[in-house]
Amino acid sequence: MNSNSRYRCNACGNLTRFDVIKMQRTSEFHHFTTDGKLTIEEKEVLEQQIESIHCRWCESGSDIVKLEN
Repeated sequence: MNSNSRYRCNACGNLTRFDVIKMQRTSEFHHFTTDGKLTIEEKEVLEQQIESIHCRWCESGSDIVKLEN
């Protein structure tokens, strides 16, 4: 499931609010200003694993489905 995936809760019909827990490995280009403020200018997701998805409305975790675009 990528970050553009949409979900639906079959228990209550929710299409908009989900708690998603995921593990990510990334490569980032960090640019620090001379006063130490960080800006991340490039970010590449190398690996991503969805650990769980729960509906914010009814708290179901077993009725979530990925919608095909």
